[in-house]
Amino acid sequence: MSSRALAGKTAFITGGGTGIGYGCALALLRDGATVTIAGRRAEVLDEAAAKLRSEAPEGAEVRTTPCDVTSEEDVTASVGKAVDATGHLDIAIANAGGGFGTYILLTDAATFRQSLDLNVLGSYNTIRAAALAMKDGGGGSIVAMSSIAGAITHQAMPAYCTAKAGLDMLVRCAADELGHFGIRVNSIQPGITATDMMKGLVIPNEEVVEDYVENMPLGRIGEVEDVGQLARFLAGPESSWITGQSIAVDGGHTLRRGPSYDPLFRPALGEEVWKFVKGDS
Repeated sequence: MSSRALAGKTAFITGGGTGIGYGCALALLRDGATVTIAGRRAEVLDEAAAKLRSEAPEGAEVRTTPCDVTSEEDVTASVGKAVDATGHLDIAIANAGGGFGTYILLTDAATFRQSLDLNVLGSYNTIRAAALAMKDGGGGSIVAMSSIAGAITHQAMPAYCTAKAGLDMLVRCAADELGHFGIRVNSIQPGITATDMMKGLVIPNEEVVEDYVENMPLGRIGEVEDVGQLARFLAGPESSWITGQSIAVDGGHTLRRGPSYDPLFRPALGEEVWKFVKGDS
C-alpha cells in the first residue's frame, strides 16, 4: 500500500494546464492523487499532462478535459469526467480565473462584468458541481484560488479586486452550508507569483517589482510551488478541521499595502489619458 497521503483520492483542477493550477496538480500527483486538469485549450492541457507525468512519480494518473468555467454545462460535464476515473471525487481546486484591467474611470461595465463572470461565476460553477459530486460520497475538500487583491486594494484593478473579494465570501457561504456533508471549502490568496503571465506582463517592470518586494516582509516573489503546497495541505487530511478560511501565501504582503501599477500603466496610457485618470498628480 502506498504511504502517500492522497493515494486513492481523486482531484479535479480548473486552469490546471499552466501556472498555479499546474503547480497544484503536481503537488497532488506527487502525493498519490489521481488528477484531472481542465482548461479551455486542449493543446495546452495535453502538453501539461505530458510534463506532469514526467515530473510526478511513475504511474501517476493524469487526465484532461476541455472546459470553460463560465459554462455551467461544461463544468458539470468535466467534473463528471473526473469522477469517471475512480467513481468518486475527493478534491476540487477552482483555480481558473485571472484578469488585469485598468483604472475605474477607464473600466466600462462590460469589462467589469467579464471579470466577475470568470472569477466568481466560474468558481461558483466549480464549487457547486464538485459539491454535488461529493455530497453522497462522504465529503471532500474544495479549494478556490483567490488573491491578495481580494484583501487589499490594488489601484487599476477594481474589477479583479471586487471579484476576488466576492469569491472569498462565496467560500465562506459554501463552507457554512456544506459542512454537514463533510465538505470543506477554503480559498488561497496568492501574492505576486512567477507564472508565465506575470513574467511576461508585470515582472519585467523593475519599478513595479521593487514596490511589491518592499511591501513583503519576506522580500521575494512567490513560486507556483509555494501555492501548490498550500493547496496540497488544504486538500489533505492534515487540514481536516479547517473550513471557510482565506489563507494568504504572499510573503507577508497583506500586512502592508497593495502594489502600485502606475509605472506600468502611465507609459501605455499616454499623458493625456493619465491626466484624465489622475488629475494633476
